[in-house]
Amino acid sequence: MAASALSASFAVEPGSPHPLGATPGPDGVNFSIFSGNATGVELLLFAAYDDPQPFQTIRLDPAVNKNFHFWHVLVRGLPAGTHYAYRVDGSFNPAAGQRFNRNKVLIDPYARGNTDALWQRGAACTPDDNVAVSMRSVVIDPSGYDWEGDLPLKRPIEDSIIYEMHARGFTQSPSSEVGHPGTFAGIIEKIPYLKDLGVTAVELLPIFDFDETAVLRELDGKPLTNYWGYSTMSFFAPQSFYCTTPEIGSHLREFRDLVKALHRAGIEVILDVVFNHTDEGNHMGPTFSFKGADNQTYYFLVPGDLQYYMDFSGCGNTFNCNHPIAQKLIVECLRYWVREAHVDGFRFDEGSILARGEDGTPLAQPPVVWQIELDEDLADAKVIAEAWDAAGLYQVGHFPGDRWAEWNGRYRDDIRSFVKGDPGMVGAAATRLAGSSDLYQQRGSLPVNSINFVNCHDGFTLNDLVSYNSKHNEANGENNNDGINNNVSWNCGVEGPSDDPAVEALRARQVRNFAALLLLSRGVPMLVAGDEVRRTQNGNNNAYCQDNGTSWFDWSLVDQHGDLLRFWKRMIEFRKAHATLHLGQFFSGAVNERGLADVTWHGTKLASPAWDDPEAQALGMTLAGFQGDPDIHVMMNMHWEPLDFDLPVVTGRVWFRAVDTALAPPSDIADPGSEAPVAESTYAVAGRSVVVLVNRAG
Repeated sequence: MAASALSASFAVEPGSPHPLGATPGPDGVNFSIFSGNATGVELLLFAAYDDPQPFQTIRLDPAVNKNFHFWHVLVRGLPAGTHYAYRVDGSFNPAAGQRFNRNKVLIDPYARGNTDALWQRGAACTPDDNVAVSMRSVVIDPSGYDWEGDLPLKRPIEDSIIYEMHARGFTQSPSSEVGHPGTFAGIIEKIPYLKDLGVTAVELLPIFDFDETAVLRELDGKPLTNYWGYSTMSFFAPQSFYCTTPEIGSHLREFRDLVKALHRAGIEVILDVVFNHTDEGNHMGPTFSFKGADNQTYYFLVPGDLQYYMDFSGCGNTFNCNHPIAQKLIVECLRYWVREAHVDGFRFDEGSILARGEDGTPLAQPPVVWQIELDEDLADAKVIAEAWDAAGLYQVGHFPGDRWAEWNGRYRDDIRSFVKGDPGMVGAAATRLAGSSDLYQQRGSLPVNSINFVNCHDGFTLNDLVSYNSKHNEANGENNNDGINNNVSWNCGVEGPSDDPAVEALRARQVRNFAALLLLSRGVPMLVAGDEVRRTQNGNNNAYCQDNGTSWFDWSLVDQHGDLLRFWKRMIEFRKAHATLHLGQFFSGAVNERGLADVTWHGTKLASPAWDDPEAQALGMTLAGFQGDPDIHVMMNMHWEPLDFDLPVVTGRVWFRAVDTALAPPSDIADPGSEAPVAESTYAVAGRSVVVLVNRAG
């Protein structure tokens, strides 16, 4: 029976409290929802996604359809594809932390898909009935999909090169020329580009259901909406906006198609997940799920004044991650994406909130963090924390857990400062290049606990980092008060776009410098989609509300900046080809067969790094090759004038130039096997440039 043909009432049975959510089976669909304080629950069934009224309402009898705090019912013969929702009744007493309101129609916290064709956010903020303009969940049957043998790739994290991208923004621009722009299907059409670039994983900004219709404000008559997606409505459901046919419940199938296609190209899928808060906001926000199902359980409330929400997230509320029910939801959600969608890993937005106990205090051993770390189903999934939150908890270098990687904000800041030309940064730069041992080694962690990045979605693009001294966020409608002020950026002498060839050449060189250092560093490198072709946001360092050309990938840049794209490709190849650059261990002093230590630091003179010179801007390092690999010698001159660097003598070996970021393309980076020999005992490194040499038997 097709869901669209529904009209007659279906028979019901008591059903089972587990699993939570809507679970299709041979006898029909079992529904189960948690509420510890509700007095009544109704299940609404809709004949179509856009029907304003249900064709059947099933009132659950607590004597029959409730086990402890789980309300459940089996609807016999109900097909997958049916749209449904809940009403949950109980006390509306905000001062006591309870916000039950039978008038509010709720999506299932465990829904595998939702539709928002009728959704009006404002109606969810009033006490009145909103059934005609509510969201609907949809029953999705995960069985029967042909994975064609696909499984998560399980690539060692030390071999990863992560590409952070927005699922819609990657192809929404007309310049993408894809058949389904802004969707999972659109990304599939661009997989050849990703494979050619050489990245090993895409990290997708949030793809869990969020409200893309919410108008944050208007500017010059144009609405600004939630583009990034960091306000989750439904954790198990792919964002319907990214699907081509969400009205028929295609959410999971379309996302699976993307994962399978990326895996076929050898590219892993990491999801940016937002468990720190939900889109229900503060006490004035809408009620569409958790708030109406059991407000006290799912959220941190202000002690002594439970009508208000603790806001550790900076987004209006905070999810109570270490409450047993919330912990259960989080872990089961992650298992679901691994089991049913073959996802390879997760990045946890404001991950430090997962370390807060039920009273908001940071815990030494937070249960949810350790369950994620130790869960058998998640054992091979990469787990990455943004190890801070909006309330000031900063845990970079000491996030709980052993295998959790962290977005290394110290790496970002120190490398930016070094390449910018700030004096006295050579020691900090060396520490970051070597895997940030100051943060991780003492606690027994490894370089792979560090996700190295120069920039991410939140902040300047790489092009803007070398083109702007100050943020330019006027288009966000907040009078340029949003976004961080300290960007550690340098505009190369001109603020914004420039038609001066010298300025443009310097900016391109600085981008190459950043690319080279990122891919020469131990740890796990991450770049942002478009940085390889100098995508710009015109100085906007907080484009969370810019669902337009400001944020979208402009595919015309691929040709316009083809030389820079080639540089990134070759640097990625270079990293993959040299094991010393992506070993999962810290340097230990090991010596190779040529007598070279695994790392030796220099200034312009050999073995004389200027650690204590507050004006130093030059750094060199020699990396020993093992098991047949060549040695690598790197010279970094962040002074504005050229400097002569001494070259180490390695008996029986000749140095060849692989990279010189000061040279015009294509000489800036050699194709493998075409490196130019260097016969002199010194090398003149141009101002603000990086040179990389490799040696071979001579």
